[in-house]
Amino acid sequence: MSTTSGSAKWQGGIKDGKGAISTKSGALKDYPYGFSSRFEGKAGSNPEELIGAAHAACFTMALSLILGEAKLTAEHMETKADVTLEKQGDGFAVTSIHLTLNAKIPGAEDTKFQELAGKAKDGCPISKLLNTKITLDAKLQ
Repeated sequence: MSTTSGSAKWQGGIKDGKGAISTKSGALKDYPYGFSSRFEGKAGSNPEELIGAAHAACFTMALSLILGEAKLTAEHMETKADVTLEKQGDGFAVTSIHLTLNAKIPGAEDTKFQELAGKAKDGCPISKLLNTKITLDAKLQ
C-alpha cells in the first residue's frame, strides 16, 4: 500500500481569494491557484488541470504495464486528458474526461493496441476513482 499527499492553502473570499497548492514530493510548492485561474483563464493552476495531469500520467503508466504484459514496449507515448467542468444547478461538476493518446509502439497492431489502451483506461487507479464519463482516442503511429 502506498500513501502520498497533496495540500492546499486558501486566504480570502471565493473571487478575491488566493490559494497555493503543494505536493509531498515538492514537484509543486505553494503553486498559485484561484478563481481567476479556474474560471477566467488567468495564470495559475486549478483542480481540474491537476486531475487531468494525474489521470493522463496514471493511464499512461497503466498502459506501459499492460503493453509489457503483451511483450510490447512503447518507444513514445503522450497522453492529454481534457477535463470538462460544467455548471449543474447551484454548483459545478466534472462531467467528463477525454483522454487523447498518441503512441509509437514498435510491432503493435492497431486492433491489439486499441484493446490494450481500453483496458488501461478502465483499469488505471485514477479512472477507477473518478465517477464520470471517460472516453479515449488512441492513435498508433
